[in-house]
Amino acid sequence: MEAASFDPLPKDVLIVEDDPIIALDVEDTILGFGVKTVRTAASVAKALEMIADRAPDFALLDVGLVREKSFAIAERLDALKIQFVFVTGYGANGAFPAAFAGRPTLPKPFSTDALEALLKRRSGDGERR
Repeated sequence: MEAASFDPLPKDVLIVEDDPIIALDVEDTILGFGVKTVRTAASVAKALEMIADRAPDFALLDVGLVREKSFAIAERLDALKIQFVFVTGYGANGAFPAAFAGRPTLPKPFSTDALEALLKRRSGDGERR
């Protein structure tokens, strides 16, 4: 019997990551899960441009980029009601603005299983057990 048309994975994921090796690895991993489109940006300006061009279904935001933080991207995604997760090596107690203090984080380094679970869970907020 065929599964319902509900796909737990987002169709379009934006990765904001300034390390090109990490960005490529995460992109390949997410595409391997069956996500249709994965786009990457290494800066706040590029990410905001990509969001303006076509809003993603979900985003992974590296907190600390080369000379900036990704909080401006988070503000834009929040305004558009697009779910996102902060990816950080600083731990959950890093310096987050109050508006984002309770947001989900994915600690670096993370496992493939943790990333896949996170992408699937993002659609299932109402399915808590």
